[in-house]
Amino acid sequence: MVNFDILEELMKRDRSVRRFDESFPVHESTLSRLVELTRYCASGRNMQPLRYRLVMSKEECEKVFPLLKWAGYLPDWDGPKPGERPTAYLVQCLDTRYGKDCLCDDGLQLQTITLGATTEGLGCCIIKAFDPAKLRDALAIPEGLEPRYVVAIGSPVEKVVVEPTDGTPDADIKYYRTADGVHHVPKRPLSELIVSKP
Repeated sequence: MVNFDILEELMKRDRSVRRFDESFPVHESTLSRLVELTRYCASGRNMQPLRYRLVMSKEECEKVFPLLKWAGYLPDWDGPKPGERPTAYLVQCLDTRYGKDCLCDDGLQLQTITLGATTEGLGCCIIKAFDPAKLRDALAIPEGLEPRYVVAIGSPVEKVVVEPTDGTPDADIKYYRTADGVHHVPKRPLSELIVSKP
């Protein structure tokens, strides 16, 4: 059986990464293994409607990168500079033959992918801020497949630190980056997550 402490440590290491070592390639076999993990996720109505477009060539990565918005809480940052960009992406798509709603499948599978990548020493950033039509055109994604999320993947070169908020409901939860390049992510404490009995 998997030890709870091992799972907790993996969850702590699985952080959103926005700067990568661009000299480190992510191969198709690795992306396929990450998608394979999603087969074991729970699925609403067991419909399994999500599909993945694998992107790992330099040419296709260069098409995807300018279509993405990277960090809403860092308005003065335009995303990773050359040399620090992802070397692969997974584009999660909804197969609309099975409906317009995938219930909670997207989130379950995205977390599974990032956890799997973390075990391989990779970093990920789940991105929702993009124009689906432009992305579909750039990658020639077939009609009927609706891009929902992009997972940027690569070898991380930034340090991400999780720190507690002050525990108040109106605490500042915006991530930020300090002058030394460390990315800080405030997280609400356990005491705020558990609903107290009246």
